[in-house]
Amino acid sequence: MIQKSLAAFILLVSIFSCKKEALKTSIQKVEKNTALKVETNEDVFKPVDTVCFSSNTTEDYIKAVEWYKNKTAKEVADNSPEENNKLYEDYLKIRNKYTLCLSENLSKVLIDYANYYDSETNSYKFPENVKKLSAELKKGDLEFREVGEGYTEIWSVPGHYFSIFKNKVTPDYNSYIAQLAKENEGLYAADAGIMISWKELGDRAVFWENFIKKYPQSPLLPRAKEIYDNYITDYLFGMDNTPTYEHSDGKLYDENRDEFNRMIRKYPNSYVAEKTKALMNMLDAKVPDEEIRKRINIKRK
Repeated sequence: MIQKSLAAFILLVSIFSCKKEALKTSIQKVEKNTALKVETNEDVFKPVDTVCFSSNTTEDYIKAVEWYKNKTAKEVADNSPEENNKLYEDYLKIRNKYTLCLSENLSKVLIDYANYYDSETNSYKFPENVKKLSAELKKGDLEFREVGEGYTEIWSVPGHYFSIFKNKVTPDYNSYIAQLAKENEGLYAADAGIMISWKELGDRAVFWENFIKKYPQSPLLPRAKEIYDNYITDYLFGMDNTPTYEHSDGKLYDENRDEFNRMIRKYPNSYVAEKTKALMNMLDAKVPDEEIRKRINIKRK
C-alpha cells in the first residue's frame, strides 16, 4: 500500500514538473514574441517628412523629433569622431526643420504665450493645453523660450546636443558644442539690450577668438567667426538699450570702463583687449562717434 502511494506521489510530482516546464516555455515564447513585436513596431515607424505640411499634427512632429533623438544617440556610439561630426550637422538640420514645423503648428500658442504672465504674482499661469504641450515637447528635449518683445520661440534645451555628442566628435566640434550649451542656458539679448553681464560677454568674445586661433582649419570656422564678430561688436559698443558710452558726449560708462580695464589686465595679448584699448583712448580723446567706428572697423554680422 505504501509503495502504491509513493508511486502515485512520484507520478503527481512528475506531472506537475512537466506542466511547470511547459508553462515556463509558454511564457518565454510570449515574452520573445512581445519583444519581437516591439522591435518590429519600432522598425516600421517612419517619421513624418521634414517639409511642413498642414496635414501633419503637432504629435506627428514631436514623435519624429523623439525618434531621431533616439536614433542619433544609438548611431553615435558606433561611429568615428569624424563620422559623428557629419551626424551632428545632419541632426542639427533635421531638428531645426522639425522645430520650424512645430512653430507653424503652434503659432497661436507662441503668440499668446507672453500673455500668460501674471504681474501680480510674478509668475506664469498656463492653461492645461499649454502645460500638456510643454510636457510633450520635453520628450524631444524642446522647450518654449521667451526671446523678448513679446515673442516666444521653440528651442532645444541648452545641453541637448552636448548630451549626445560629448567626447564623441573631434576636439573642435566638442569645444564648439560644449560652449554653445553654456551660452544657450539663458537669453543673451532682448528688446535691443544685452541680458548677460559685460564680464561674461567679454569672456565669450575671448573664447571665440581663441577657438579661431586654435582650429584655423575647422569647418566650423565661418560660424565661429560670425559669433565672435557679433560678440566683440556688442562688447565694445553695446546695443541700443545697453550702450557702453554716452553717444552725445562720448563719455564711457563707469561699469564699462571697469570691465575694459579687467579685460586688458586678464587678456593683455588678445585682439579684444587691443580693440578695447583703442576704443578707450579714442573716447578719452573725444574722437567723434562716426570716426571711432571707422577706426575700430568691426561690424556686426
